[in-house]
Amino acid sequence: LLARQVQEGTQGISASQSDDSSAVNFSEIMQGSIDGVNNQQMKASAAAKAFELNDPSVPLSSVMIEMQKARVSFEALKQVRNQLVDAYKQVMNMPL
Repeated sequence: LLARQVQEGTQGISASQSDDSSAVNFSEIMQGSIDGVNNQQMKASAAAKAFELNDPSVPLSSVMIEMQKARVSFEALKQVRNQLVDAYKQVMNMPL
């Protein structure tokens, strides 16, 4: 869900294509990052749910670590998104 919100904020950004086959597509990198953050949040949510259901194999410390990993990865992605939006605004405000 959170990844979808970030993705909606970055839909207007596209990468330029190159003839070089080794060139990396920017949109693929962003999509991979969004998917990674989403997976981390789902993993943290599953760990929290397992702990709440008294699963003895899930200690509180691992739940807290997974929650912090999810929070940090989301914050990092959010900062990248904010920088991209700022760069887009600066390019759009450049005089021709």
